[in-house]
Amino acid sequence: MATRRAAGNAARPPSSSATDPATAYARQVAAGKIVAGPHVRAACARHLQDLKDGRLRGLRWDPKAASRFVRFCREVTRLNGGEFEGQPFELQPAQSFIAGMIFGWKWKSTGCRRFRVVYIEMGKGNGKSPLVAAIGLYCMVADGEPRAEVYAAATKKEQAQVLFRDAVAMVDQSPDLRSRIVKSGGAGKEWNLAYLKAGSFFRPIASDGAQSGPRPHVALLDEVHEHKSPMMVTMMRAGTKGRRQPLTIMITNSGTDRTSVCWDQHEYAAKVCAGSLVDDTYFGYVCALDPPTDTTPGDDPFKDPACWIKANPLLGVSIQPTYIEDQVREARGMPSKESSVRRLNFCQWVEASSPLIGSGVWMAAQDAEFDEDRLVGRRCWGGLDLSSTTDLTAFAGLFEPSDDDPFWRLKVWQFMPDDQVEEKARKDKVPYLAWIAGGWITATPGKAVNKRVVLAKLVELHARFAFEEIGYDRWRIEDLKTFLEDEGVDLPLVGFGQGFQSMGPAVDEFETRLVAGELKHDGNPVLTWNAASAVVDTDPAGNRKPSKRKATGRIDGIVAAVMASGRAVAGQQSTYSGEFFAA
Repeated sequence: MATRRAAGNAARPPSSSATDPATAYARQVAAGKIVAGPHVRAACARHLQDLKDGRLRGLRWDPKAASRFVRFCREVTRLNGGEFEGQPFELQPAQSFIAGMIFGWKWKSTGCRRFRVVYIEMGKGNGKSPLVAAIGLYCMVADGEPRAEVYAAATKKEQAQVLFRDAVAMVDQSPDLRSRIVKSGGAGKEWNLAYLKAGSFFRPIASDGAQSGPRPHVALLDEVHEHKSPMMVTMMRAGTKGRRQPLTIMITNSGTDRTSVCWDQHEYAAKVCAGSLVDDTYFGYVCALDPPTDTTPGDDPFKDPACWIKANPLLGVSIQPTYIEDQVREARGMPSKESSVRRLNFCQWVEASSPLIGSGVWMAAQDAEFDEDRLVGRRCWGGLDLSSTTDLTAFAGLFEPSDDDPFWRLKVWQFMPDDQVEEKARKDKVPYLAWIAGGWITATPGKAVNKRVVLAKLVELHARFAFEEIGYDRWRIEDLKTFLEDEGVDLPLVGFGQGFQSMGPAVDEFETRLVAGELKHDGNPVLTWNAASAVVDTDPAGNRKPSKRKATGRIDGIVAAVMASGRAVAGQQSTYSGEFFAA
């Protein structure tokens, strides 16, 4: 009876989540019981169709091989970080489907894995790195490949280390792996994992320091949307030519560059899933929202939370709805934040240009009755953006709410050289002469901004408002510091980094106050022009900073305001009691 039943079901293996979780997931997606985007639905349909006729193309479905990896994750590996620290890695349905496709589909003639290339695109925080780290460890110790070379690859060493550190942490957390794998490098500086029994290793590699010659059994390419060229993908794939069943896995968030290797892989994966291209060696799991059609409006993640799971298959597990709710709330009215949220959290490919501030939000923050005299006596922080030669120099003051005024107040003073002002006005297409006449810009004598004039103004303002701190760009401060020493003046200057680490939290705080209606400015037309011109750069983690290179005009006043906001955050945090820190 059992034999007859198994033979009768040869084309349709058992589908319970226990014996064949990959097929169970595909059937639930096909039935609409699991909500998924168009490309994932297509990938599931492809799997179900292959169960029916894949054998005609020489394919064999092996659910036992798929479940073996699932059991390896559960029984051998352990997760790290937060509430998951030390917990068994129990694959979620979407992860079981991806792993099932990788390890369950084989060629009948050789018994080797069917898929050689895998492309995974999903929202940030959905467990891509732990999944592929576990795959790398499994293929190093349990794949039966002599001298397997496993690489965590990226464009830069730091990014390659992110994925590799997940693998290291899994080894540290697992007694079974810890007793069999040898680590090279000190704690936190590991550079190699070795499985000496098979002569195999797992290590990070980056295109900025890569040498020719790797022969990967498995290549795990992280943050593919950050790859400026296809060099790393090409190098890793070329090195697999001597392997029996090599595997190249690319994981990524959605990107911005539609001429990149990532977009090429995105498009190729979507077409293979849909069946418009046939490639039995390529698997794609591409999360996306449904686009508008002639009969439907398409998904709008800012209006309909029901579609969030299409980009976030681990919603409620590794990424919480409250986090996405916060992201959406902050992004409303912030073009820069909206662009980042759509890309990182909702798998939408967006344009590279990301405006920092929406015009509606900025104009709503204008206060026609802004009174500078009301700022005296309030805690305040400054931001100083010094120009190199002919650019604007800007000093921003950010003033804390008071008992009789619930708003943060932003006041910015700007300076420019008076040489060739008319020519600069024509070049920048703004009325510098009118702004100087109106007192919105202070013109200093000469071809470059006179830093002694700037210093005199800073001293005057500090005497009036007593700034807690004044953040400054370290790159252009030396002349001003010399003038301070010459004049015997002491200002509370604090260096402020211009990279993502310092600018990211400051940009977030500045935008949050604007959108929440907590910040007011005086309608300064120069600052309004700065705000309209401001564009941000975004790093792979979603941190943002103002980009003068991409800006459509001068943004010095906004850069100064962001620095002031960053110092204000640091100043408020420094007042917290030590009682909150564990011994």
